[in-house]
Amino acid sequence: MNLQRPLLCLLLSVLLVVFTACESKDKNEKIARPAGGAARQTTSQVEGYVVKTQLLGANVEAPGTLIANQATELHPEISGRIVQLNVSEGRQVSRGMLIAKLYDGDLQATLKKLQVQLQIANQNEQRSLQLIKIQGISQQDYDASLLNVNNIKADIEITQATIIKTEIRAPFNGKVGLRNISMGAFVTPATVIATMQQIDILKLDFSVPEKYISQIKVGQTVNFTTEGGTKKYTAKIMATESGVTQETRSLSIRAVVQNREAGLVPGVFAKVVLNFEPDPDAIVVPTQSIIPQARGKKIIVYRGGIAKFMDVTTGIRDSSTVQITSGLKAGDTIITTGLLSTRPDAKIQISRIINE
Repeated sequence: MNLQRPLLCLLLSVLLVVFTACESKDKNEKIARPAGGAARQTTSQVEGYVVKTQLLGANVEAPGTLIANQATELHPEISGRIVQLNVSEGRQVSRGMLIAKLYDGDLQATLKKLQVQLQIANQNEQRSLQLIKIQGISQQDYDASLLNVNNIKADIEITQATIIKTEIRAPFNGKVGLRNISMGAFVTPATVIATMQQIDILKLDFSVPEKYISQIKVGQTVNFTTEGGTKKYTAKIMATESGVTQETRSLSIRAVVQNREAGLVPGVFAKVVLNFEPDPDAIVVPTQSIIPQARGKKIIVYRGGIAKFMDVTTGIRDSSTVQITSGLKAGDTIITTGLLSTRPDAKIQISRIINE
């Protein structure tokens, strides 16, 4: 009994100390919390830019590729063994020139056989014609002899057409590339003997975003440079695709190269520059003021000390500026710094207005 009383006193003392500490903490929190129970909101210091209109030259860059005026792979039409190769690799050839020849000995023998049969069939048809005039045979017998003549003639034409298929000839004037087969090789219609391109005329294929479609015209001149070079070349637009590609929302364009030179070959990458009419009232803002979103882009506008996030549509851009086609107007003040830390409807203060 004597031991329980000191323990009870010690327990009461500990509880009194804990209660006093909690009460002191609550008082300190009430003193730190402003009236109304709300936390004090800090004002962010940011830099701003006043939107204005200016003259903007629409120079659009687009990747392109040089292609040959005509290009094809040379395939045999039938299977067979190569017995003749007339063209050296990389040589210029004329249309109709024989490039390769397949073995046709069996076809030539069949053709001679049919030609002999035709001679005999013609003689039989002439005898039948004389006999029918004197009613020596029936009309049916004469028709049979005439049908035999026509059948042999048709077989001769089929054999001659097959013999022509053993010859691989140049379909147009151009340059033959590297050969993929050698003399004596057995080839099929799937075999590529060589490639052939007409390179005296070159074309330039490129595409532009759909918003520039109205400014693309047939006959318009474009400039381009090749990879690793600084020399400028010109090309004239000859045609455009019938519609916009849905995946890239762009229009495919083809132009004819005007100044053909030895340094330009098919397949070379080209950087195309299109010069459109300048916009005198274009709205251009610093690139760092754009906030990319999953769908679209936003800009923070300063409105009476509050940050307002606005959806915008961009146009032409360069290394430091970007054109705004919708979402802003002249006179708006936008934020160029502190974009990641600024929240919608947060209080902000402009510390400095930048001029570009």
